[in-house]
Amino acid sequence: MTLAVDDTVSPPQTDFDPASGQGMAEAMLTPPLTPEKTTARTGPLLPMIIGAALFMQTLDATVIANALPTMAVSLHRDPLMLNLAITAYLLSAAVFLPISAWVADRFGAKRVFRAAIVGFAASSLLCGLSQNLWELVGARMLQGVAGAMMLPVGRLVLLRSVPKSELVRAMSYLTMPALLGPILGPPIGGFIVTFSSWRWIFFINVPMGILGVTLATLFIPDVREAVREKLDVRGFILTGCGLAGLVYGFDNLGKNILPFVVVLAMLAGGLICGALYVFHARRTPNAILDLSLLKIKTFTASTVGGLFSRLIIGASPFLLALVLQLGFGLSAFQAGLLTFAGAAGALLMKTTARPIIGRFGFKSVLIVNAIVVAAISGSYALFQASTPHWILLTTLLIGGFFRSLQFTALNAMGYADVPQPLMSRASSLASMFQQLAQSLGIGLAATLIHYTILARHSPKMVSADITPAFVIVAALSLIALFFYIALPRDAGAEVSGWAATPAVVED
Repeated sequence: MTLAVDDTVSPPQTDFDPASGQGMAEAMLTPPLTPEKTTARTGPLLPMIIGAALFMQTLDATVIANALPTMAVSLHRDPLMLNLAITAYLLSAAVFLPISAWVADRFGAKRVFRAAIVGFAASSLLCGLSQNLWELVGARMLQGVAGAMMLPVGRLVLLRSVPKSELVRAMSYLTMPALLGPILGPPIGGFIVTFSSWRWIFFINVPMGILGVTLATLFIPDVREAVREKLDVRGFILTGCGLAGLVYGFDNLGKNILPFVVVLAMLAGGLICGALYVFHARRTPNAILDLSLLKIKTFTASTVGGLFSRLIIGASPFLLALVLQLGFGLSAFQAGLLTFAGAAGALLMKTTARPIIGRFGFKSVLIVNAIVVAAISGSYALFQASTPHWILLTTLLIGGFFRSLQFTALNAMGYADVPQPLMSRASSLASMFQQLAQSLGIGLAATLIHYTILARHSPKMVSADITPAFVIVAALSLIALFFYIALPRDAGAEVSGWAATPAVVED
């Protein structure tokens, strides 16, 4: 589809049906700015602004985990009860993720993105001001609603504003925060909890939110689709309940907070709601999640196949924090400083992702890199308390580089063959899979540790209980290879720039 070359609203040359991918008159792409014009005006600034909002979200998620024991003392609650502050966020985010595409198309992606930043900052302020557990849980639920809109809508703005030939470069800027947040969270959280009040882990989001809204107002284009379709309420209920059941169930696996039967019931309920939604979507033209997108090979490889690759990014920070603190006896601040090496690796990737993907293509990069990432992540099981810190730092640095390359490739390739009018639906569906992958990764890691401890018949956790999980999660991530191998050799070539002649891949 060719977009208009001026600032006026122009209809597309062809129409698309959200259900079938063919003719329609209900949804039309009407961007005030073309991708070429937007990119020329903002350069890397646009993905960096959106990435900064994502960084605020991921940083908050990891910082609070470090601060829970201190928060429990301050609020006079058991630390296990404070886990509600994390699960409340995950639940509300899971419920409202599927609706993000409809909201963005109905009210405008720029407007929704700015409102999400404001909502996240305001709810963060409420979290910091909370005087008891239930005030904190309520504020965290509001945070979850804002977070559910922030990532998919922000990514949608990027997808509609950047030409496909620049998507790899843009995604490298956008992907870094997703990797930096979990890595920077432990040292920042450890520093704040050690030297200040836990409330500042929420207060720091306020100035970040003000800056984000200001930059979004100045530099983010107002891109939207005009929609007349009504909200799919039944689909919203089914997807919300299904995703909430799966996310909350996975999050509680192996934690002994809820009875195992209850956890199984939540997982089963989530699967039943998901199955009912599939039946509903086949009979509903404007279904809230467009499952016909899974017919696109590159999108399916990125979302469904990428779910297995993303198990590592969900489990690794959780496992590293445990093995370094509980296994090796390091403080939260010391452990955080060590894992910071992964952030440096992600930064190095930013300048090399585009030439690597352009030289070898998405298929080759994803296959080879999936094996490399699994090998490095599995090697964390070899860490011991006596391992020299320079070896830990080097391994984490290399791991951060290759993980960042993998997720940059996945995020860019996923939208290579998606028609522009379906970008909002694609972003919403991809976000749902990513949320599931994160929860599944943490839940899987916690369950593996739980059963390892039971097998040893020891009430105290040691490093030997944690390290097998690194190997198992790494091995399971290789299931993604079945999706990557099935890709055509030139998958996403328009985005990657890959071709038989190396001349086209020069940066």
